[in-house]
Amino acid sequence: MLKNYIKTAWRNLVRNKFYSVINIAGLTVGLAIGILILLWVQDEFSFDSFHKNASNIYRVELFGGTGASKQIWQTTVAPMGPLAKQELPVVQDQVRITNNWFFSLFKYQDKIFNEQAVGFADPSLFTVFDFPLIEGNKAKPFTNDNSVVITKRTAKKYFGNQDALGKVIVADNKENFTVSGVIDDFPLNSSINYDMIMPMSYHIKYMFTNNKVDLNHDFSNYAYETYLLLKPGTSLKKLSADLNKVHLKRKPEDTDADYLLLPATKMHLYNADGTDRGISTVHIFIIIALVILVIACINYVNLSTARAMLRAKEISMRKIIGAAKTQLFMQFVVETALLFILSSVLAVLVIYNVIPVFNEIAGKQLVFNLSNYHIWLVIAGTITATLVLSSIYPALLLSSFEPLKALKGKISNGIGDVVFRKILVVVQFTFSVVLIIGTIVITSQLNYIRSKNLGYDKSHVFAFWMRDMKDHYDAVKAELLKQPGVEAVTRSSGNIVNNGGISGDNDWDGKATGQTFIVHPQGIDKDFISFSR
Repeated sequence: MLKNYIKTAWRNLVRNKFYSVINIAGLTVGLAIGILILLWVQDEFSFDSFHKNASNIYRVELFGGTGASKQIWQTTVAPMGPLAKQELPVVQDQVRITNNWFFSLFKYQDKIFNEQAVGFADPSLFTVFDFPLIEGNKAKPFTNDNSVVITKRTAKKYFGNQDALGKVIVADNKENFTVSGVIDDFPLNSSINYDMIMPMSYHIKYMFTNNKVDLNHDFSNYAYETYLLLKPGTSLKKLSADLNKVHLKRKPEDTDADYLLLPATKMHLYNADGTDRGISTVHIFIIIALVILVIACINYVNLSTARAMLRAKEISMRKIIGAAKTQLFMQFVVETALLFILSSVLAVLVIYNVIPVFNEIAGKQLVFNLSNYHIWLVIAGTITATLVLSSIYPALLLSSFEPLKALKGKISNGIGDVVFRKILVVVQFTFSVVLIIGTIVITSQLNYIRSKNLGYDKSHVFAFWMRDMKDHYDAVKAELLKQPGVEAVTRSSGNIVNNGGISGDNDWDGKATGQTFIVHPQGIDKDFISFSR
C-alpha cells in the first residue's frame, strides 16, 4: 500500500511541475534558514556541557561595589580557590586561570610567533575539566615552574611533525619553557580556550619577584578566574555565604562584596545572578527560526488548499470506487512527506554550501558534519515538526470532500468560506512584515553603531604593545615620527576600547562610609587627549 501511495504521489508531483517547483523551493529555503539558525542556537546551548563533571563545576564570581557602580566580576582574588578547597569540605578541587601579560613573542629555533591565547593555570585544570592530554602526564602536566602545555595545533605550528615533548620555547628572548604536555585543541564550544598554558606557580613567582606581590595572601588583585568542583547536592546559597566569610576573615573591610556561584554550563549565556549575558539573543533567534519555519509551512498549506478545487473530482471518484477516508488521508500525507524529503535533501545541500558564509556573518566556526548526531537531532526535529504542521490540515481538508457535491460542482462555496485559510494568510503576511521591519530596524541600528561619534577619532589609528620598547619610549617615538605617513604617536597603559583595569580602592572628600565606587583607570601620555580628537 505504501508503495502505491509513493507512486501516486510522485506522479502528481511530476504532472504538476510548476506547483511542485514552487512548493519545493519555498520549503527548501525555509528549512535551510531555519536549520542554520537552530544549529547556531544548539551550538550556543552546548557551551561547556561536554565536561564529565559539568553539573558540579561552578565559577566563582563577585558581586561587588555599592549603588550605581555595583557590578558582577567574573574574576576573584588569587587565594580564594586554594582557601575554599582547604577550609570548605564541600569543595573537592579548585582551578585558577589568568591571562598572560608577561610575554608576547615566543620562539623555537628560527620560528617566532606573537601568541595572544596564552594563560596560566593550576595543574588541576586537566583533571577538573575534560581537556585530555594526548602527550604527557595528566596527573602532573607541569614538570616544573618553567614548563608549558600546548595544543596540538600549536605543536604543529612550532615543531611540524617532530615530537613536541621536551622541546624548549623561548619567551621574549629571556625565559625558557619546556613542553611537558600536548592536549587536543580546545573545543570551539568551550569558554576556556588557549593555545599555551603555563603553570600558575610560575605566575605567582613572577609577581612576587618583579612586582613584590605575594598572590598567596593578596586580596586586592581581582584577576583570576576561579572554578570549584563541588560535591553533588551542595547548597550554593550556604557555600556563597561561607566564601564571604573566608574573604572577610582575611580582609574585614570588604563588606561590599558578595560571592556568587555560576554553573559551568550556564557561564556562556548567563551572569551569576541569573541576568542576561547572551541568552536573550539566543531566544530571539529561536523565535526567528520558528517564525521562518511557520511561514514556510503556511505557504505550503495555502498552496495545497488553493488547489483543492482542482482535485475535488479526482478525490470524489476515488471515494465512489471504494477509497476510505483514512486511505485518502494517508495519500495526501505521503504526498506532503515526499515533498518534504526532496526539500530536505536540497536544504542540506544548500546548508553545506552556504555554511562558510554563515560562519563569517555569525562569527562562528560551525562544522556541518553529518556524522555528528547533534546535527541530525536538529535536522530531524525541524523536519518532523514542520511536516506534521504542514500535512495534517491539507490532508484532512482534501479527504473530507463529499463525492456527490464535488461532482456537481457545489463544493466551491464550502471551501471559499473556510475561515482558517484566511487566518493563515493574515498570519503569514503579519510574520513576513514583522521580519522585514525587524531587519530594517537592526540594519539601521548597526549603521548607527558604525557611524556614531564616540568622542575620539579612531580612523587611521592602530595600537600595539611596546614590550621592551617602553623603557626607550622617547627614542622609539622620535624614530616613528620620522617615518612617512606617521603624524602622531602617543601611549597609554591599555587599549582605549578594551580597558581591563578596574579598581574600587579610591577615596575623596565627602565619601560616605562603606561606599564603593568602581572606576576603570588608564594611564595616558600628556598628548593622548589631543591625539584622540
